[in-house]
Amino acid sequence: TRWYAKLVENAALLDAALNSLLLAAASATAAAIIGTLAAIALKRYRFKGRTILSASMYVVMMSPDIVMGISLLMLFVLMGLPLGFATLFLSHVTFCLPFVTVTVLARLTGLNANLVEAAMDLGAREYEIFSRIILPLAMPGVLAGWLLSFTLSLDDVIISFFVTGPTFEILPLKIYSMVRLGVKPEVNALCAVMFCVTLAVVFVTHFCLKERK
Repeated sequence: TRWYAKLVENAALLDAALNSLLLAAASATAAAIIGTLAAIALKRYRFKGRTILSASMYVVMMSPDIVMGISLLMLFVLMGLPLGFATLFLSHVTFCLPFVTVTVLARLTGLNANLVEAAMDLGAREYEIFSRIILPLAMPGVLAGWLLSFTLSLDDVIISFFVTGPTFEILPLKIYSMVRLGVKPEVNALCAVMFCVTLAVVFVTHFCLKERK
């Protein structure tokens, strides 16, 4: 308990942890929304560039983190964006988005097309089909994609190292800078707390999926 008390006194470490949780939740939510819409578009519609869009998802997933980090840094410099929360958020959404899209797309593969056709025959609008048929059936994939994105964002070091700024410090980079001088006990205490938080998110997601079934 002594090290947990020291952890509470370490304001810089706690601020970095809260920043990481905020960034992970925001980027996972944005990636879940955009990725779900992208998966539905790839599954239901035929449009120009569909093959390129689908292939680009896998390219991003297979790209080395250091390559993506340097590429995003060059992009932000060319755009004139100051490095900080905004660049971290955009970067995390970028590398989380393909995982959500692929997860939801796999869920939609088992969607019975007869349900959509029956709804259209009964006069249902596109919004009603989406909200009452497609989204409820895809929700397990959406939640799984959100959880995966949250974990990836919370754990990322390499990409964040390139696109972070001095005004917004996150936990992985804070720990990385601290362990070079030796691992302090309060770092271990914080890791235990973060593990419990992540585990709680997993249980909540599992409970939500179980309730929907």
